[in-house]
Amino acid sequence: MVNGQLTYMSRCLQLALNGEIGAPPNPMVGAVIVADDRIIGEGFHARCGQPHAEVNAFASVRPEDRHLLPQSTLYVSLEPCAHQGKTPPCADLIISKGVKRVVVGCLDPFAKVSGRGVQKLRDAGIDVTVGVMEEECRYLNRRFITFHTKHRPYIILKWAQTPDGVMGVKGERLMISSPCTLRHVHHLRATSSAILVGWRTNQSDRPSLTTRHYSGPNPVRIVYDSHTQSIPDLLGDLYRRSLQSLLVEGGAATHRQFLDLGLWDEIHQEIGARSENGQCSMVNGQSISAPDLSHLTPHHTIQMGTHHINIYINNQ
Repeated sequence: MVNGQLTYMSRCLQLALNGEIGAPPNPMVGAVIVADDRIIGEGFHARCGQPHAEVNAFASVRPEDRHLLPQSTLYVSLEPCAHQGKTPPCADLIISKGVKRVVVGCLDPFAKVSGRGVQKLRDAGIDVTVGVMEEECRYLNRRFITFHTKHRPYIILKWAQTPDGVMGVKGERLMISSPCTLRHVHHLRATSSAILVGWRTNQSDRPSLTTRHYSGPNPVRIVYDSHTQSIPDLLGDLYRRSLQSLLVEGGAATHRQFLDLGLWDEIHQEIGARSENGQCSMVNGQSISAPDLSHLTPHHTIQMGTHHINIYINNQ
């Protein structure tokens, strides 16, 4: 049964990712209904304000399979809600459908849920298991969870550098990213609530900070000036504005400030050639060094042609 639980929870996670763009600020959630070792229904939360994963899963059950619901198991990647929001409580729906067993990936840290959904199901006599693929389920909704537990946005630092550690040149614009890695960056933008650059980078590069290479909404643009607002104050302001995640794209001094404060959750360090032909003129200025991450170990690495992106996760 353990292997079966992993299989069906993996499917929940796969389904949940379909809501990556539309679900926020709600979490991404996938749900699977299983009877006699067969999936009879599945769904995901597609867009904030629309039906939750459990609702869509029950709606997908064919009429000829509905008699199986009382003997079925519902797998869901995140604890079902127990409060009235934009949609009715999913816990009530599950109880009304007569399901006898529910397997939950991880608890919901949102104060209005936070264990109440599981307790409501158990009070109704439903057998509930919690913690199947918990680490993977929490990682999927790391932005949502960080926002509600640390009361600040989830922070991603991103920069591109050459193999010898150069991320910029004073007096000229250094293009390191390839078309493939640009799409990766714009995917990060599309899944981030806000994007930040330092005022020097904004003045020198005039970056658009849009999602033109990926289909998704543009993040809220933030230009940071250390002389007028501290990073903790800025994060507090973003939290009050309900911006769940922050992508920091530079420059070097701004990245180092976040690193020195330990205020980061994820780093995307792209390493590639200095330019498409592997050359970069430094006639007009001197090189700018990327932050030194030699004391950290990448969580994993993504290979993209001749470039690769090291992903670091802050476990502190």
